[in-house]
Amino acid sequence: MDADPRNDPTYPYRERTEEEERGLTWERPPLQKERVEVLCSVEHKRMPAVFGTAVPPRGVSGLMRRAAFTYSESDWRHWLVLLAADRVNMIEGLVEDLFRGHIPDVPGEMGIGAEWRHNRAGLMQKAAVVAIGSAVVLALLKSRNQRSG
Repeated sequence: MDADPRNDPTYPYRERTEEEERGLTWERPPLQKERVEVLCSVEHKRMPAVFGTAVPPRGVSGLMRRAAFTYSESDWRHWLVLLAADRVNMIEGLVEDLFRGHIPDVPGEMGIGAEWRHNRAGLMQKAAVVAIGSAVVLALLKSRNQRSG
């Protein structure tokens, strides 16, 4: 109550007109034309003026992205499905490269050369974790096959 009214941090929000409440105090730029499918959040009623179109959704990852955008951005399923779609898209890219006759340099793209030069201990630790994890998974699969067979 005793705050200085001239130093009110809520000033721009407290005394808004009806137009300002709707966000119409600026002129909207011309809209970019949609030439490919663009996914839009369920929170937004209209498309933004400018959006990226470099990688439109396609394949299994595209189906996953479309499913993710049926959920609100505040829902964890939205983000988890998008993360999974990124991983699926990477695998789709590898398969596409192989069909085109290009063998991808997976270790180079993962930065293993740089990791070897600048962080050998960390690389060795990661390799050990992967090796132990793989051994555990293989042992579990082998024991399951022996029980069922």
